[in-house]
Amino acid sequence: MKTPTARMWRNYACGWLAYMLLLAVVLRLADPSQQGYGWRGLVPMLWIVPQALVLALHWPLSGWMERRNTSFATRCLIHGVGAPAYGILSYALPALIYGATQPLSFYVWPVLYAMMSYGVIATTFHMIRANDARRRQEVAVQQAHALLVATELNALRSKLNPHFLFNTLHSIIALTRKDPNAAETALFQFSDMLRYVLDTEKTGNDRVTLDDELRFVRDYLELESLRLGSRLHVDWELDDAASSHLLPALSLQPLVENSIKHAFNPHSRPGRMLIRTRLDARTGKLVLSVGDDGPGADIGRVRASNGLGLRTVERRLQLEYGTDEGLAIETAPGAGFVVTMAIPLPANDKEFT
Repeated sequence: MKTPTARMWRNYACGWLAYMLLLAVVLRLADPSQQGYGWRGLVPMLWIVPQALVLALHWPLSGWMERRNTSFATRCLIHGVGAPAYGILSYALPALIYGATQPLSFYVWPVLYAMMSYGVIATTFHMIRANDARRRQEVAVQQAHALLVATELNALRSKLNPHFLFNTLHSIIALTRKDPNAAETALFQFSDMLRYVLDTEKTGNDRVTLDDELRFVRDYLELESLRLGSRLHVDWELDDAASSHLLPALSLQPLVENSIKHAFNPHSRPGRMLIRTRLDARTGKLVLSVGDDGPGADIGRVRASNGLGLRTVERRLQLEYGTDEGLAIETAPGAGFVVTMAIPLPANDKEFT
């Protein structure tokens, strides 16, 4: 694979070669009396080769200026001296070697032309280095942004895990007073859930399949059902085609936990929870929703609350997928509470139909 510098030198050599060919054609057309190309007449053009090699020194010179961060004025001064020196030496040196065959005024325009060539090559090399520096800066900004997102995601997970552990342990403690045998069963259930959490932490892979996340949610609901008994009734409407799609670990469980906390814990009446999964072919998203027939709430108060679960999931979706519409809440006083989470599917996901 060619590096950008190798490509630049290839273009530089091709440019000079094209210039020499163009010059040969022009010289030939300027003297129609010649029959065919006289190779001996083209020999003076070989002087262009050392000129091209000398002008190539602009590359290390521009690199030296870039490393020393020389000012624009200093660069203009260096080239202001270099251009006339190059123009004069380009024609003075052949004159010294072969002897001057023309009057001094003859060399004015060739010297000016050589100075112009110097300026074009110097400007081109400076622009190439400036463009490279801009690209490096863009890459550094992108890497810094990615690092910032990863750091915030880790921080959000660090918040979510203790939140989940605290609430679950609180449920087990409450169950201990009510039914010690059920509490023992809950502890075993809890150990399986901890293994899921620790496995995702250990591998460093934040993505799990929907099947794995649903299995974790079922364990969590079985644990809560030991405490809530017949008050908790869960209906499932699952799309089998969505089971293998990936989503952030511990993204569905906080929605279920939020429903348990607000729709079941404060009340003694039975309640119903509905968990749905589906693939939305129109939007190309994996859609998950958790709803309950609890007391609901004013949507403005929900948005203004300091609750950690939904807010953390919403922020994770924003960071992971760059969307501000990943989490939608439908609720009103007395009308239940439904949270819908939409996760974009990969564009090349062949399993999605």
